[in-house]
Amino acid sequence: MQIRETHKNDFDLIWSIFQEIVVLGETYAYPRETTKDEAMHFWVSLPQQTFVCEDDGKIIGTYYLKANQIGRGDHVCNCGYMVSSKARGKGIATAMCEHSQLTAKALGYKAMQFNFVASSNVGAIALWHKLGFKTVGCLPKAFDHPRLGYIDALVLYKWLDSTAI
Repeated sequence: MQIRETHKNDFDLIWSIFQEIVVLGETYAYPRETTKDEAMHFWVSLPQQTFVCEDDGKIIGTYYLKANQIGRGDHVCNCGYMVSSKARGKGIATAMCEHSQLTAKALGYKAMQFNFVASSNVGAIALWHKLGFKTVGCLPKAFDHPRLGYIDALVLYKWLDSTAI
């Protein structure tokens, strides 16, 4: 498994993962009908950096990293992660989150914040907690889940100090 920065020709493979996840509407607030061009903008153009996780030359996961705010809040970054359904349960999200924290620190970020984690995404929440993130906020009924209706969205945060990730 290798995590590397995205190349322009990677987007078709990122798009297949993005579309697979977003069309379900269960974990990201992106519109389920997000177009390929919109996805390219949200996931690759807008962030500071985007990465892919490859295994045997196949892209099986992706993440982006960007400043969470501008100006006085730009020391805190934000990331989003997606893993292909065919590669889940193999430590891909863990590896990408650890990689993103090291990358964030190298870029000078002091903290990482996840702004809008659907409370039903219990696997991701457990993983983020295991990796040292704390739930610091709850947005009641902020996420419109396609099966569960209005559910809470959580805000998670981690200070990226000089200790081990």
